[in-house]
Amino acid sequence: QVQLVESGGGLVQAGGSLRLSCAASGRTFSINPMAWFRQAPGKEREFVAAISGSGTITRYADSVKGRFTISRDNAKNTLYLQMNSLKPEDTAVYYCAASRGELLRTTPRTYDYWGQGTQVTVSS
Repeated sequence: QVQLVESGGGLVQAGGSLRLSCAASGRTFSINPMAWFRQAPGKEREFVAAISGSGTITRYADSVKGRFTISRDNAKNTLYLQMNSLKPEDTAVYYCAASRGELLRTTPRTYDYWGQGTQVTVSS
């Protein structure tokens, strides 16, 4: 099993920045791609960004491209999401996810492990 714990969420004004972290523990050698998803009240969980096991390949949702940066430190078993130029529509619970597969996917059902989520609120 793999355990994922997110941190770094909070309240920020529009235009501000936040950095989310996701610490992985357990059978971390079994995970390859990792990703961030988010879910706003009354909406489905949506893809934000994904990164390959080596960290060399990334993929972003169009809504965050150019503003968010996903990265990982495999020595520390930690995934990051740097969020800049935040907008009120970025308000959501952000979830970290990890996959035993090889390919970068954008659908939640393709990820095997999930964190509990961290709230990000952007005020206008």
